[in-house]
Amino acid sequence: MPASSEILANARAFVKNELARDSSGHDWWHIYRVTNTALEIARHKNADLFVCELAALLHDVADEKLNASKAAGMEKVKNWLEENQVPEEVAAQVLEIISTMSYNGGHNEPMKTLEGKVVQDADRLDALGAIGIARTFAYGGHKGHLMHNPELAVRTEITKEAYRNAESTPINHFYEKLLKLKDLMNTDYGKKLAAERHAYMENFLAQFYGEWEGKR
Repeated sequence: MPASSEILANARAFVKNELARDSSGHDWWHIYRVTNTALEIARHKNADLFVCELAALLHDVADEKLNASKAAGMEKVKNWLEENQVPEEVAAQVLEIISTMSYNGGHNEPMKTLEGKVVQDADRLDALGAIGIARTFAYGGHKGHLMHNPELAVRTEITKEAYRNAESTPINHFYEKLLKLKDLMNTDYGKKLAAERHAYMENFLAQFYGEWEGKR
């Protein structure tokens, strides 16, 4: 059976190859940041570092935005875990975490393990602060959305299907998802980091609206 260090090295190479050309904000450098943050939170919470790192590395390989379906993405990860002889109990934990990672308009099942909570917090933190702002506009451009449309109302009740497919804008996305994340964090350390990044986004929006109206 391969050593954990070998499995992680193989995972990094696999993910770099899978996501190297992504322009939606789910590229390798997103994975890099999420993995580093997950390890930082895991150390504070005494979570299993190997499970957290492996799940963080692989989580977007299965993302339904980047695959024909969620099932197809999960199968890709499952096959990789088997091919790389990841211990069954570790593989099961990683698949469980990845299957419940996405925001989906807020229709998530709660994470069942500490490791899941750690990785989910790390992923959500990358949607906040300066990086979160940059990723939001990158994804909007990737989808061909207008930066802002004051005539397009913010959606308050969103189904999973509408969250993925209905028309929106990067600015609306702040209200439909990003500003809600602070209160959805799982760990105390994640909540602390989220509060700082949340405040940064609120300041950005105040500046944005002032400039939009030509007042700043």
